[in-house]
Amino acid sequence: MKHMIPLLLCGVLPLATLAQASPSVSQEKESSQVVTTTLQALEQQQMKQQAQAWGLSVEEWERYEQLKQGRRGLLSPGLDPLTMLGIEARTDEERRHYAELTVKQDYQRVEAELAFQREVNDAWPRLFPGILPVQDDESRLALFVRAECPPCDRKLTQLLATNRPLDIYLVGSGGKDEAVRAWAKKHNIPADKVKSRRITLNHDGGKWLKYGNGLMPVVLQQEGNGWQPAN
Repeated sequence: MKHMIPLLLCGVLPLATLAQASPSVSQEKESSQVVTTTLQALEQQQMKQQAQAWGLSVEEWERYEQLKQGRRGLLSPGLDPLTMLGIEARTDEERRHYAELTVKQDYQRVEAELAFQREVNDAWPRLFPGILPVQDDESRLALFVRAECPPCDRKLTQLLATNRPLDIYLVGSGGKDEAVRAWAKKHNIPADKVKSRRITLNHDGGKWLKYGNGLMPVVLQQEGNGWQPAN
């Protein structure tokens, strides 16, 4: 019997070792589950934030993600969520919903851009009196026009055809953004060029009286000795 005790102990030790190892394996599994749960919560939170940024529900965002991975995503990979959901709308009501969301957000964007442009325009005479704003280093033209002015319309068409960077100043707008928007819409000013600031829409703010020499329309160009007529 005395000789059997070491043998029994030898058989018990591995079991004890396994018993000690079991909590470690269990802890690793629990830690992995905690990490997975945390990541899932973060993904859900991120999805919710992205959906809210576009005025969408989480369910609508999930459908957008599905469409992005499908045929529409391959055909049109650069579509924004509202456009993709609108194109792939399942009902007329859905299509109308996304169209209205798009219009509302575009309106807010244009309002913000015009407000910022107005602040930029106001900053120029405040910081650099007597100098007409220069938008960038490329040779831009400044076009001063009025509403209901056929010669202005002809000059606008001519300049748009050249594809040169253009800063348009609407004389007589009274500082009203709605007047500028209505004029731009009536004259089919390319929205993509306005968005990229290839074309800017501005209130005159008295600049025409200072630089226009009574001409209407008048086109100015930056030269070595300042802004000069380019008609």
